Amino acid sequence: MIKAAGIAKSFGRVRAVRGVSFTVEPGQVAGLLGPNGAGKSTTIRIITGFLPADAGIVEVAGFDMRRASLEARRHLGYLPEAAPLYPEMSVVGFLRYRAKLFGIAPRDRARAIGAAMERCRVEAVRTRRIGHLSRGYRQRVGLAAALLHDPPVLVLDEPTSALDPSQVVETRELIRDLGRTRTVLVSSHVLGEVERLCSRALIIAGGALLADGTPAELVRRHGGPARYVVEARDEGRRAEPALRAVMGVAAVREERAEGQWRRLAVEAGTDAPDLREPMAAALAGAGVAVRELSPRHASLEDVFLRLLRAADPAREHAA
Repeated sequence: MIKAAGIAKSFGRVRAVRGVSFTVEPGQVAGLLGPNGAGKSTTIRIITGFLPADAGIVEVAGFDMRRASLEARRHLGYLPEAAPLYPEMSVVGFLRYRAKLFGIAPRDRARAIGAAMERCRVEAVRTRRIGHLSRGYRQRVGLAAALLHDPPVLVLDEPTSALDPSQVVETRELIRDLGRTRTVLVSSHVLGEVERLCSRALIIAGGALLADGTPAELVRRHGGPARYVVEARDEGRRAEPALRAVMGVAAVREERAEGQWRRLAVEAGTDAPDLREPMAAALAGAGVAVRELSPRHASLEDVFLRLLRAADPAREHAA
């Protein structure tokens, strides 16, 4: 388990983390999601013991990171975005070195190294120098090092960075598998990665936690008013006024026009009911032929941008 309670960190006048609190339970893969400069890296460094918090408490597997740091870190596997590797060492040599640092008993090292290499699919390059490997392979060697001591808690910073598409799929499957029996926290700024990989998303910006929940919960809670897509044959430009006249419609805008066909985005007002039937009736009454009228479901990206703009209205104008 990872527990952060009111953690805060400042660098001079810059408040990098502002009272962030969350808990990640065993069996969860949680994604810490935010733009560059949001406070993700500082939060990760506090949780993994690389930085002390100015305030607040961090517990890893039940151990206080400040009072029992060594014990907490024994239960933690950490993969930084730039994995700390020694380019002159072979893969197996580096893993043997890391196994010694973790205090793995000599009789158990070969088994632990073999299991980590197999899980991360680096057996084929076990005797090659790390400096001669692709960046993707180096990332996988770093993950193997984080798994050597079979920790119950994993913290992964951009774990699929620099991997090719097939390696990304394999790594996602591995992390999901690890998350069945472990507590996993993944830091990322890639929305799609968090949606595909994580059962829970923590959205952070400006050093503060803006939202916490499953992607579906966040979309339901913060996705905003219902939206629809209308594609109509509308030579007379009658569709927009007909839609605007429907009770509950807040806004209509054209997305694109292709000859006689127009694609319109319709936004409902807050708490409006399902508007598909009244919109279809209004368009039919105006003599507009329709080939598509469908709801446009909000995505995690919509939620993310909505929360960022609410937290910092200046982003609306900068976008």
